[in-house]
Amino acid sequence: MLELDIRPGGAEDEGAVLALLDEAIEWLVARGLSGQWGEQPFSLRPDLQARVRETLRENEVRIAEHGGRVVGVLAVGACPHYVPGNPVPELYVLLLASSRRMPGEGIGARLLDLACQMARERGRRMVRVDCWADSPRLVRFYERAGFRRAGRYDLRGWRGQILARTL
Repeated sequence: MLELDIRPGGAEDEGAVLALLDEAIEWLVARGLSGQWGEQPFSLRPDLQARVRETLRENEVRIAEHGGRVVGVLAVGACPHYVPGNPVPELYVLLLASSRRMPGEGIGARLLDLACQMARERGRRMVRVDCWADSPRLVRFYERAGFRRAGRYDLRGWRGQILARTL
């Protein structure tokens, strides 16, 4: 298994996180999956740059590194306003990305396990996440990580799949 160093992250990691997201956009577009995040890199879109900056500043962030290079990011916090609330105390995965140059290394799954560990440490009984509902492969990724489908939402035409993992 790939050795990872996981450290707290924050606003100072914006450039590295944008680079990871740009890498993801390139990977998605090459596979005809531009409906997830569009075709333009995050680093060229001021609206998404601001959203990443806010996410890194206002939530708990963990950065995964391998050989001194950022290969993953996890941000957890409160449920976003566009997702239906949940009566169970939870931690919400607001951002999860891993390097597409290192597929199959389990970086994303390990960060999800870390989110569950963080939730337990804070007395939360559930972790929720959402993803693009029109990507069966992505939904299956979360299901393989122990999450179950827990509803959908529509955000200005973008269909989101909510998934939950009870702890």
